[in-house]
Amino acid sequence: MDRRQQKTRTAIFSAFSTLLAKKSYSKITVQDIIDVANVGRTTFYAHFETKDDLLKALCEELFGHIISTAMDCTHTHGLYSNQNVPESVFCHLLQHLQENDRNIIGLLSCESSEIFLRYFKDSLNELIQSQFVDQNRKVNTDLPQDFLINHISGSFVEMVLWWIRGHMKQTPAELDRYFRAVIEPIL
Repeated sequence: MDRRQQKTRTAIFSAFSTLLAKKSYSKITVQDIIDVANVGRTTFYAHFETKDDLLKALCEELFGHIISTAMDCTHTHGLYSNQNVPESVFCHLLQHLQENDRNIIGLLSCESSEIFLRYFKDSLNELIQSQFVDQNRKVNTDLPQDFLINHISGSFVEMVLWWIRGHMKQTPAELDRYFRAVIEPIL
């Protein structure tokens, strides 16, 4: 994708995020998006077939970026200039959420949050499988793997929502400790 296309795509994502902060997903029209993004209808449809495709692409980009950088502990965004990189991938993920890169906290707590929470949870599944279930599973080996992954990702999402509702008072390290204390016994 060339720079011009990337700039247009970024403008559309930004416009869509701005609109989502103001009204529910179901009330946003393609016309609303192109008006705020200041692009033509043809340009919008050159990038996305539908509003749903835009939503999917936005979620894949947001959550894919956060999950992949959490898995790659060498990619630190300058988060650890005065400290060591955390051992836990979940602590790293929570630090990215705390940074609120691309207004992800706003999307997870907006009127249309259920859509984003579903994508977030789905994005977590691969991370949970590779970091916990495949590597550390010592107990409950008779439980289906997909059940454990679903349980752990759901628990993590609920913890993040609890954190957001409480105005993010706990540090990522504290939350990571809480989360690991709850899930490690089941693995």
